Amino acid sequence: MSNEAVIVDVVRTPSGRGKPGCALSGVHPADLLAGVLGELVSRNGLDPALVDDVIGGCVSQAGEQGFNITRTALLAAGFPDSVPAVTIDRQCGSSQQAATFAAQGVIAGSYDIVIACGVESMSRVPLGSSLSGKDPYGELLRERYPEGLVSQGVSAELINEKWGLGRQELDAFAARSHRLAAAAAGRGDFAREIVPVATPDGSVVSLDQTVRAGTTVESLAGLQPAFRTDALAERFPDLDWQITAGNSSPLTDGASAALIMSAARAEQLGLTPRARFHSFAVTGSDPLLMLTGVIPVTRRILDRAGLGIDDLDAYEVNEAFASVPLAWLQDLHADPERLNPRGGAIALGHALGSSGTRLLGTLLNHLEATGGRFGLQAMCEGGGMANATIIERL
Repeated sequence: MSNEAVIVDVVRTPSGRGKPGCALSGVHPADLLAGVLGELVSRNGLDPALVDDVIGGCVSQAGEQGFNITRTALLAAGFPDSVPAVTIDRQCGSSQQAATFAAQGVIAGSYDIVIACGVESMSRVPLGSSLSGKDPYGELLRERYPEGLVSQGVSAELINEKWGLGRQELDAFAARSHRLAAAAAGRGDFAREIVPVATPDGSVVSLDQTVRAGTTVESLAGLQPAFRTDALAERFPDLDWQITAGNSSPLTDGASAALIMSAARAEQLGLTPRARFHSFAVTGSDPLLMLTGVIPVTRRILDRAGLGIDDLDAYEVNEAFASVPLAWLQDLHADPERLNPRGGAIALGHALGSSGTRLLGTLLNHLEATGGRFGLQAMCEGGGMANATIIERL
């Protein structure tokens, strides 16, 4: 149908470690995003004046990532000033939600061509910068949850307890992520999606900086729990604290972008769609176990799509912490070989606002390389939410 939403291309920067002094920390986040926006239109021979809107995701919208960074970035990329932009925040799923809004706009007939994208420079704008030390909750929410909400790391620990996940299992999954990502990089699997980044010191970053090929269960075993404090240990006396820096996604710098349009417009422009959007779902979940939304949102999208878990050729379930995909595997009875087959965020990084479209590109490239048809992308999100998307390779 003419308003079918298709994916023409997806690109991303390499993943940089999100700490001052690391590979991408010298690049302003607006410039990181500008780089992928410029490359996306350039390599597809698209006049950027034809883009109806640019929808970007960013979590810490403060400082250098404030003032609608998506608009700043498209202007920095040389797009005509007639092209509008908006920046949204659905926490870790921000750019996945951007892609959903973009595709839904095409399906509704509001857009012909739209770019979904995202950026996060965690080295320059640390997580929590937008709070400026202020209370984000207010009295009414505290009345509803008098025991108090917790950080995502503590939520991951609570998932371990509820799903019976042990340290050995968590570390083995983390080591798997690095092993698969290193193997994929060695095969050149990421070459089509990565846009090299020139840095102010004159170097060019073209490889993911977060993948540690030599990671083993043994090397991870010596790491200490990252989120245990005396106060939390008193509040949760039965928790066996197991979440470490090694079985969590690292702080990351990065940007990514997807070119989305109607099938009819792609045909008019002589562009070949690589996939189409098949189904969407979003849900809320328990804000204390805030990372478990990937389970109900997967059930919801499979029901809407009329598909079973075995109909999917690959699933990208974001590795915010190893607990999340492992609990998802248990409840969905999914094939572990199809889960994050090129490694996940534990190895490839989790540049919060960028991760949604990063996962989309990695999933699409895997489907193309293997001849798979359907791919699922599911993302847990702060505050107890989750997004899911199913794409169909064309």
